[in-house]
Amino acid sequence: MTTNLRLPGRPEELTLPALLVRNAAEHGELPALSWREGAADWRTLTWSEVRHEVAVLAAGYAALGVERGEHVLLMMGNRPEHWLSDLALVHLGAVPVTVYGTSAPEQIAHIARHSRARVAVVEGAGELARWEPLLRDPTAPLERLVVAEAAEAGPHRTYASVRSDGARLHRADAFEKGWRETRPEDPLTVVYTSGTTGDPKGVRLTHRNILLQSVRLDRDTDLPEHAEHLCYLPFAHIAERILGIYLPLLRAAHVRLVADPTAVAAAVRERHPVQFFGVPRVWEKLAAAVKAVLAGLPDEQQRAIEGACALARARAGHRERGEEVPAALEASCAEAKERVLDPLLRTAGLDRLVWTASATAPMPIDVVRFWAGWGITIMDAWGLTETSGVCTVNRRDAFRLGSVGRPIEGLELRIAEDGEILTRGATVFDGYLRPDGTVERAHDAEGWFPTGDVGRLDEDGFLWLTDRKKELIITSTGKNVSPALVENTVKEHPLIGQALVHGDGRSYLVALLVLDPELAPAWAAARGIGTASLAELAEHPAVLEETARAVAAANARLNRTEQIKRYRLLAEEWGPQTGELTPSLKLRRRVVREKYGPLIEELYEAQPEPPR
Repeated sequence: MTTNLRLPGRPEELTLPALLVRNAAEHGELPALSWREGAADWRTLTWSEVRHEVAVLAAGYAALGVERGEHVLLMMGNRPEHWLSDLALVHLGAVPVTVYGTSAPEQIAHIARHSRARVAVVEGAGELARWEPLLRDPTAPLERLVVAEAAEAGPHRTYASVRSDGARLHRADAFEKGWRETRPEDPLTVVYTSGTTGDPKGVRLTHRNILLQSVRLDRDTDLPEHAEHLCYLPFAHIAERILGIYLPLLRAAHVRLVADPTAVAAAVRERHPVQFFGVPRVWEKLAAAVKAVLAGLPDEQQRAIEGACALARARAGHRERGEEVPAALEASCAEAKERVLDPLLRTAGLDRLVWTASATAPMPIDVVRFWAGWGITIMDAWGLTETSGVCTVNRRDAFRLGSVGRPIEGLELRIAEDGEILTRGATVFDGYLRPDGTVERAHDAEGWFPTGDVGRLDEDGFLWLTDRKKELIITSTGKNVSPALVENTVKEHPLIGQALVHGDGRSYLVALLVLDPELAPAWAAARGIGTASLAELAEHPAVLEETARAVAAANARLNRTEQIKRYRLLAEEWGPQTGELTPSLKLRRRVVREKYGPLIEELYEAQPEPPR
């Protein structure tokens, strides 16, 4: 069900603080925020306790000199100091700006200068090393650092001291008067795009943008009221800001902070959530982990699981086509799920899921089909930071696996002549922040915003993504190729975890392929290949032969221009820390091409073999 909680006003007239007032008054005893303190049990604040903490912190940040309208930078993990500070700053009328924890010093410096922030709140010593030089930089306006880890703060203010000042100085009348001055058109946050190329851009989003987005997204999902959300993606990502801050305020839901994103699978096993969101790479890795376990099961059990999965996929196919599921299939599917799949799903903590979703990049169809076989239909969505999150969503009563769904209420889509997706509506941002605080409009005269994504609308109104406009490969023969299509096709083989296709201005395509760190060892063990590192596996004859078969199978499904003519198998997984992926796990093609430039050139030095 979608939430039927009372709204304290019309959606377009709301501000975030008004929702917190309602939650404290009408749902004050419900759990709002939970987190672990060390290895101890979960600590929880109710909605009434959250509002008290926000009021105290708002007074503390005001005493620090934070003023209405100014930007305050935050670089912390998913911890209560981050979540509560974000809300406290909003209640002051300030604008919280979360910076990715993996940002390089030059990226941090750019954001600090561009946002003109005087205050930054950081986690500990690891962050201080990147931020302290800006205090001495005459080109950066940064004046003060606040540190969450008191033992690592050194000469800087601690979060605890800010809270202590707030507890002493808090006055209820001043707090209530202050948040009521906020208007729906005021900025709620600035999100700096993670930047697959160039410097990050500051996307300014208002209370109206975000709350209309939240209300409309809520109408397109089917969740129990006050549902729990596992919050593990960084708050610098628009998806987690929506799912981990703004939607819970709307729904009076329960946010459970997972400080270490690599521990999310363990949190799922412990909590058995009813909802789960993952970017495509997260779903790929979860699927790889499940497949690795399955590979070690007896053949008889594997056959039983595949039979149950086939029934579940058949059932999903009927629902996808809008057909009534035949009674016999429904009964067989339910029996197989209960007997075969549910015991395994319970072990993984996936047995209670009623809403699962993905966004940010095209979802590989083999991954979608894999999870459909387990009765988990991933409702793929599409949107951008500039659109306050999602533009299109698949719904439980209207979905097409492989598509990104239909537009949310109040949003228009149009496909330009070159295939670029254009959009307009009240959830689309006003424009990019300029260094002087003004906004650079990004719409045309009719209000259409060019998204940079390429796609098509089918006859039923579902959107299908093709690629990023700037990432389309144009070969030397003038043919357009979608690298994502080719990459996702070759990644359907379990050995291949990541791929990059190159060929702009060339006569044929080459690829860099990366072994899957979970599935490759399991694949090798099942074939009697002893324990070996990924580097050793990348050179093993059996692995090389299977990789050749994987590329040949992919080529057989692609047209001649799209086929991979030469490739190289790599062992080291790409990630944000090594720079090949953005913090939101999107491929930084330019970085990969630069890093492996000589290797790519080698692939073009010899004539390719004819495609098989």
